[in-house]
Amino acid sequence: MLLKELSSLASPLSQGQVEKLKQLTSELSAVQLAWVSGYLAATANAGQLAPATEAQTAQTVTILYGSQTGNGRGVAKALADKAQAQGYAVNLASMGEYNVRQLKQETVLLLVVSTHGEGEAPDDAIELHKFLASKRAPKLDNLHYSVLALGDSSYEFFCQTGKDFSTRLALLGAKSLLPLIECDVDYEAAAGQWHADVLEAVKPLIETSSASVVSIGTAKTIGESEFTKQNPYSAEVLASQKITGRGSDRDVRHVEIDLGDSGLSYQAGDALGVWFSNNEVLVDEVLAGLSLAADELVTLGTESLTLKQALLEKKELTQLYPELVKAWAELSGSAELLALSEDKEQVRQFILKHQFADLVAQYPLTNSAVTLSAARLLELLRPLTPRLYSIASSQSEVETEVHLTVALVEDERHGAARFGGASHFLASAQEGTQVKVYVEPNKHFRLPENPETPVIMVGPGTGVAPFRAFMQERVAQGIQGDSWLFFGNPHFEQDFLYQTEWQQYLKNGDLSRIDVAFSRDQAHKVYVQHRIKEQGQALWQWLQNGAHLYICGDAERMAKDVHQALIEVAVEVGGLNPEAAEAYFETLRSDKRYQKDVY
Repeated sequence: MLLKELSSLASPLSQGQVEKLKQLTSELSAVQLAWVSGYLAATANAGQLAPATEAQTAQTVTILYGSQTGNGRGVAKALADKAQAQGYAVNLASMGEYNVRQLKQETVLLLVVSTHGEGEAPDDAIELHKFLASKRAPKLDNLHYSVLALGDSSYEFFCQTGKDFSTRLALLGAKSLLPLIECDVDYEAAAGQWHADVLEAVKPLIETSSASVVSIGTAKTIGESEFTKQNPYSAEVLASQKITGRGSDRDVRHVEIDLGDSGLSYQAGDALGVWFSNNEVLVDEVLAGLSLAADELVTLGTESLTLKQALLEKKELTQLYPELVKAWAELSGSAELLALSEDKEQVRQFILKHQFADLVAQYPLTNSAVTLSAARLLELLRPLTPRLYSIASSQSEVETEVHLTVALVEDERHGAARFGGASHFLASAQEGTQVKVYVEPNKHFRLPENPETPVIMVGPGTGVAPFRAFMQERVAQGIQGDSWLFFGNPHFEQDFLYQTEWQQYLKNGDLSRIDVAFSRDQAHKVYVQHRIKEQGQALWQWLQNGAHLYICGDAERMAKDVHQALIEVAVEVGGLNPEAAEAYFETLRSDKRYQKDVY
């Protein structure tokens, strides 16, 4: 009971520290809690828990990460381990768990941050990003910093959040240890070099001491699995079942995977990372188009393998990026592709509609002076990266299984079938197929701490996946009602994903209400944002009663349209002006009552 009141009390702890304390104490017995209480009281009285002095702070390297998909956290954790090995005391934390008031005490700050959407800060970096840009940000004349920015050059605002942090820290008087490091999707080598360079740069500023990493969050928690992105678990596919009708223009699969005795655990809201192999037909097409031998031996790192095996398992073939388009334009000598490669917006649109095999077929290397060796081909291509899927199940319900809702990405270009790499792999998987997986936690998409809190879920298409997990979890907790789903897709008869499950939840009283929008079942198109507007009076009342609001799905259009509909509800029903409406939902977001899982 005492810990439930922690959040409402004036506390020197950040919200993240409060959450960690709750997590730790929830695992302890009454006897253990009493012992910890006495221990903390004794150490506090002895002065061991007194605020850090300037001298003490100066001996610490603070490493903060802002991460949407886990890459930033991994880079920061690896840096902390290396710093600790060199004898540095390290404070490692998520930006979302960092108390911004501590910033003026720091002397060495190393930041790892990704960019989300259209140049936006990832969820856990939003507060720090806003603080640094505000008038409340302090002068930081005593601070030395370095920023590693993660991004994807396929997007217009490449590494924008990292650029923002670097610029703002400099304006506040902080001194840069190294120039800003901008990393693309294949970031591992650049990140490793930054680790070495930045630890060398901090040597004159920090005395080595008995090494420690001060962060509850970096300790391995009870039940945590050894399997990670770098060390995935080889799981078994139990089923890959189509859940759209024969007449649907889309193929959506319900995929069930057995985690066996891996020890992998997940919470509702988390994602599953899936490593996949490229389609063999696609690889053969590329090899034939380039007149390269499938069995030619090549070397990647320390590994020797055939060229075909490298293209199947190691290299990205289904997603282009600007540097590859430009390089291919120069190799092919195509005036058309060269002109296109100079226009950022044209390149962006081209990338969305083409794969590497399309480059090979449409812009062949006709110049006899240009030859492309197997080694050069592998240099041009990015490393294969796993795909993240919102988990569509709760372990309280399915135990050692994990379920996904996967839309097969498919298209036809110039008579050739083109598929998404991971979606085709999962859609084609037979029972018993091995797939390498890992769990990617998503702390910014969680059910309310109090299970009785009402929830509003907006998940059109495959965005409904995590809400299936939410409902399974709430039912397992014995929670009935106070849950509302907005779902949309083209056709009721063909595309109502998990229809019988939702109807059963309604019948049982587990789901309070569901509003659906089947866009093509009438003359005018109806989407979830239209249903939100129609139900604005009731929705506003739910929010006034403390409901948590969740959106999952397409970031490009759906999430923006839904947000705009919510703003209009706040204006028309809540009586707010547009600026106040935006501020209202920003407050909900800060309070973790408005959460998005968009892609």
